[in-house]
Amino acid sequence: MNAMTYKGYAARIDYSDEDSLFVGHIAGIRDVVGFHGESVQELRAAFEEAVDDYLDTCTKLNRQPQKTYSGKLSLRLEPELHATVAVRAELAHKSINQWVTDVLSRETRT
Repeated sequence: MNAMTYKGYAARIDYSDEDSLFVGHIAGIRDVVGFHGESVQELRAAFEEAVDDYLDTCTKLNRQPQKTYSGKLSLRLEPELHATVAVRAELAHKSINQWVTDVLSRETRT
């Protein structure tokens, strides 16, 4: 999957057939920041402008901009599944974190 990124933020992009526009939102934050464009070039420029505006607005409001995900994920697993994961990681000569990262990376590629 390719993602449009800028200054550590990623964009979620949809297409509106009704408006003949690409419509995007900054992904991974609770604040709602949207943008749009008729072409990929317009969309890219609008995305970068939206991120810059978001960061400037946060500065003016004296608040920290929301960050994208930290990369830390905590899971609760059934003991049997935890044991299976641990064994598979050990057999692959990897830590549980590395094994899970590899499996999830493979599964999320589209």
